[in-house]
Amino acid sequence: MTENIHFLLLPEFSMIGLLSAIEPLRVANRFQADLYRWHLLSLDGGPVRASNGMSLEAEAACFDAGGIDTLFIIAGFNPLAHADDTLKAWLRQLDRAGATLGGIDTGCFPLAEARLFRQERLTLHWEAIAAFQERYPLLTVTQELFEIDGKRISSAGGTASLDLMLERLARRHGAALAALVSEQFVLGRIRSKNDHQRLQLTARYGVHNKKLINAIAAMEGNIEHPLTTIELAELAGVTRRQLERLFRQQFDATPSGFYLHLRLGRARELLRQTGMSVLEICLACGFESATYFARAYRQRYGATPSHDRNDRAAAESGEPRQP
Repeated sequence: MTENIHFLLLPEFSMIGLLSAIEPLRVANRFQADLYRWHLLSLDGGPVRASNGMSLEAEAACFDAGGIDTLFIIAGFNPLAHADDTLKAWLRQLDRAGATLGGIDTGCFPLAEARLFRQERLTLHWEAIAAFQERYPLLTVTQELFEIDGKRISSAGGTASLDLMLERLARRHGAALAALVSEQFVLGRIRSKNDHQRLQLTARYGVHNKKLINAIAAMEGNIEHPLTTIELAELAGVTRRQLERLFRQQFDATPSGFYLHLRLGRARELLRQTGMSVLEICLACGFESATYFARAYRQRYGATPSHDRNDRAAAESGEPRQP
């Protein structure tokens, strides 16, 4: 039977996340006709603008669409801007009707707001994971490329949507067909869900020293409660002086300076992707002093946290910046 898949596009959605999900369906139909049909929905039935500035026409408003068995919410920036009570009630109605619900990129935010995740595992774009975990600390979030857990499906977005659809295709119609579809995209292999979203530390930082990698991994895993340089050295299996020498040689920075940049980077992610207050972000990133946090942030990014957030919001809305 033909499977109908609906995609709800939220403003500023990820175009690559959508196309990577649809294209495997299109190619599968070339090899075996009418396996899939897909339908684009919007909140009001009108066109939706993606994060790259391009707009796509929708077939209907989501609230008017019927016969929805599988729905993916595709979002990008500001996934909660349109997650109002009407949308949440509609999603809960679909859930009661037995629909499979999924999120692509940051599309899991509206589903979480509607309290439609319980014990299911979910994933989303790595840049939004910290913000998601801060807002929904009781949910099980992974860094997998995708998750298929009962009637909840999620993808990290980007090309991970391609991997998700190939996995669903293999489960429904066999691995041979999935391989044929994969070859049409000149893929060297079909990635499993537990392939890494991000480059490994070795590639990301150009680091090959295992002790240095261990230290950086410990930093990334302890943002809210920062470790001391001595604790980092112990975890890396070196002395404090050896650790300082390794960071100086590789990054021309001290371990504490490198750590500070990581924490400030996390703070910027939270500022841009959550409605958390500046003070909440300050504490979530391991800063005990709001004054020190603001000063360090300004030195790093050229603006205080509150001004950086306001400037970005103004830029996205097209409004002039506030002095």
